[in-house]
Amino acid sequence: MAEPDSEAVADVPLYLRVAAALREDLTRRRIAPGSRLPSERSLSQRYHVNRQTVRSALQLLREEGLVVTDRRGTFAADDADDAPAPTGPGPADPPLTARRPTFPGGPRAAGALVRASLVWEPPPLPLAPRLLLTPGEPTLVHRHTVLGPHGGALQRAVSWFSRAALAEIPQLSRYRRGRDCRQQPDLRLLYHWMHQAGLRITHRESVGVPPGPAGAAAGGAARLVVHRVVSDQHGHALEITDIDFSAQSAAWTYEFSA
Repeated sequence: MAEPDSEAVADVPLYLRVAAALREDLTRRRIAPGSRLPSERSLSQRYHVNRQTVRSALQLLREEGLVVTDRRGTFAADDADDAPAPTGPGPADPPLTARRPTFPGGPRAAGALVRASLVWEPPPLPLAPRLLLTPGEPTLVHRHTVLGPHGGALQRAVSWFSRAALAEIPQLSRYRRGRDCRQQPDLRLLYHWMHQAGLRITHRESVGVPPGPAGAAAGGAARLVVHRVVSDQHGHALEITDIDFSAQSAAWTYEFSA
């Protein structure tokens, strides 16, 4: 098995590592729904980090709807179908927020049924001005394909990154032209990297069906296309992604945080 990329691990902030460890315990039910998590002090000792790092990790898990905090402490969120309605007087628990959109590829970027790559190439001409690029100027491009059991493509996605994204996000800027564009890149933390860089991002999604014969995939299923534009607080595009899939063989879920 290949050795882990020490540089990539070093790029991941401590609070994201703590959140990832707790997330695995929560999703695998090592921490039962409704049970109380260890105190911040206990978690800081367990993961050898300070309490502020633990607080940042717990805040991320709250945003993902995996934990909820009230005056008694932090608890693993109950399953939505089993969660009891609040009773009696007193302040209600803060509402759970939905999760942020995930970058195409997500945690399965290195899976057997997923193929992902990074290249440098010019975007389509209509996209260049939105990405703050001159016509024909190359930029970092991420391609992601989900394959079916027989090797057919169920979903394709291509993302173009803007000049602003490469300048503002250190984890992207290290993918310099002509070097470090490895196969099966793992960009699942992309939106957290944007947040870490101080970018307040807005996601705009357009979903449609191509007109005419182009709107049908193999087997007659409807073909859906998703056009995603992620912008910063100044309205500058950071990433533009096109996702294309058959509605019969794949699904697309949009999640967001308030």
